[in-house]
Parts: sequence; C-alpha cells; structure tokens
Amino acid sequence: MARVALVTGGTRGIGEAISVALKAAGCQVAATYGGNDEAAKAFSDQHGVRTFKWDVADFEACKAGIAQVEQALGPIDILVNNAGITRDTTLHRMKPEQWREVISTNLDSVFNMTRNVIDGMRERSFGRIISISSVNGQKGQFGQANYAAAKAGLIGFTKAVAQENAAKGITVNVVAPGYIATEMVKAVPEDVLKAKILPLIPVGRLGEPEEIGRCVVFLASDDAGFITGATLSANGGQYMA
Repeated sequence: MARVALVTGGTRGIGEAISVALKAAGCQVAATYGGNDEAAKAFSDQHGVRTFKWDVADFEACKAGIAQVEQALGPIDILVNNAGITRDTTLHRMKPEQWREVISTNLDSVFNMTRNVIDGMRERSFGRIISISSVNGQKGQFGQANYAAAKAGLIGFTKAVAQENAAKGITVNVVAPGYIATEMVKAVPEDVLKAKILPLIPVGRLGEPEEIGRCVVFLASDDAGFITGATLSANGGQYMA
C-alpha cells in the first residue's frame, strides 16, 4: 500500500515541488494551503493531488484537518512541514504582530502538525517527519529576525523530537534550502539578483524547487532510515555548517 504523505503549504513554490515529487515516488499525497483557493484548484487539477484548507497556526484546525486527511487517504506516514510566510523588516521597526504572525505560521505550526501525527506514527512504529528550514535560519539574515528565529527553531525542535522517537522507527530531519527559483525569488529585479544574490552562491545559480523535492523524497524513503536529527543544507555552497 502506498504511503500517505501530508505537505503543509504544498500547493505552491517549494511545497508544490515536494508534493509532486512525493507523488512521483509512489505516495498518496495531501497538500494543505491557507487561503489561495484559485491556486490550490489549479495545482490539484494539474497534478491530481488532493488539497485541504486550514490554518496551520491553529492547533485545533490542524487536529481536525489531519483527521479529515486520514479519513480520506489513511494514516499519515510522512509529514512535511513546509508552510511559511515572511514579514520582513529590521527589529527596531518590527511590530509585535509581524513577529507573532511569522512565529505562529512558521514555527508553532510545526508543533501543531507534528503533535497531531506523532501518536499514530509511534503506534505503527514508522514515520518520517521533514521540516523545511532555510539557510537564513542557519546564518541569520538582515531584516529577518522573526523568520530566522522561526527557521532556527525548527532545527532545535527536530533534534529533540528525533531523539524522543528514534526507537519507534520515526526519523525527524530538516532540509534547509538556500535561494530557490520560486515566484517570490524570481520577482527580485534581475540587476539585484545578479549583483547581490548570485555572487553569494558558489555554484553560481539559484536552486530549483525540484531539487528540494528530491531531498525530501530521499529523507522520506527507507534508504534514509539511519538518518535522523540531521539538517540537509541545499544552498549551492552559500553557507557551509
């Protein structure tokens, strides 16, 4: 029977690539989204992946949404915590709501989702939990104290949960992408991209969303059963931890 994978923020950008890659690897995939119904429908129509709408920052919404996914597809074997937002500004200009929104969506959501699948994974003695961090969670970034804090928090969360669940056949890992050619990054003016971003990347190019998808597929596979508590940096050499 195909394993069931749930990808938060799974209908656009990196999340879309992850959902598509997991489906191609033979998984039954459910992709969550927060608000863009039109994009979610287009994604589902194109890729044949079921979508589910809820706020990952809300614990009870996650509990109800996961129950809905499991009723439709079966118990969740693979969880990919990908949902995230930015509210960039320097700390001395940052408003409390800009901090709270990013922490809630990018970090609280990982607790909300993981807490609601972990018991089932432990009962079945199998699970793969993969959270998408960022190079900026590893090195920090000007104007992103909220985002960097959340993405760094994922790494600490992962190391702790990996230790707690290793004996139950559950691996817990992180993928930390660098600059990836998503719509958001492609919207950066070309002169800024060439002058300020690409020179920081030793391989001399942006990453492709599909490359992150392949990282996730590997960590979700049986071949990665001896890897847990790890951070896989996919950043073209921009930051070497």
